[in-house]
Amino acid sequence: MSAKSEEKRLEKERKQAEKLEAEKKRMYEMFSYEREHSDCAFICGIDEVGRGPFAGPVVAGAVILPKDCSLLYLNDSKKLSEKKREELFDAIMENAVSVGLGFVDNERIDEINILNATYEAMRQAISRLDPVPDILLNDAVTIPGVEIKQVPIIKGDAKSASIAAASIIAKVTRDRLMTEMDEKYPGYDFASNKGYGTAVHIEALKRLGPCPIHRRSFIGNYV
Repeated sequence: MSAKSEEKRLEKERKQAEKLEAEKKRMYEMFSYEREHSDCAFICGIDEVGRGPFAGPVVAGAVILPKDCSLLYLNDSKKLSEKKREELFDAIMENAVSVGLGFVDNERIDEINILNATYEAMRQAISRLDPVPDILLNDAVTIPGVEIKQVPIIKGDAKSASIAAASIIAKVTRDRLMTEMDEKYPGYDFASNKGYGTAVHIEALKRLGPCPIHRRSFIGNYV
């Protein structure tokens, strides 16, 4: 290897090491809320996905990470590529103490409104955890009807590792479900838009009308 090639190799390794160190520092900050409540044995992050779409369920994720968790790259699921979300989904499922999911479908959303449906999905997700958490770190909200201590954190999915993990679990789960719905209800481009009101989706709504998973309370301006 020439001296120039060796110099390039070393420079590449140096930059990679710097990036890794920066990510470790970022993740240390992402665990600040977890450290703040380190007296609790089981700390759970809660987040939801799917408040805004015209179709499909709202999905909530609840994740208890181990105290010695060393996962890197956890972040608000919207800030991650699909490939990175999928990689982290597998890593979270492998490393988490417990994961719970909650689903509330479009008919229930129409019945009780999206905010109450979101709370219902979150309560479902919490109820499916084992062990029961000692404290909940929530993305912005306080969930009614839950006796466990709650800490609402504004933009929590970008500030707490546990909430970020929950957002990734919920996002990947819902995206996979909407891809399946694209096969069941073709024409609306669900695999791409995941039920959100894109131009293609709205045009299909006007042309085809709603399918069984559309939220009637969301689409009144288009059908």
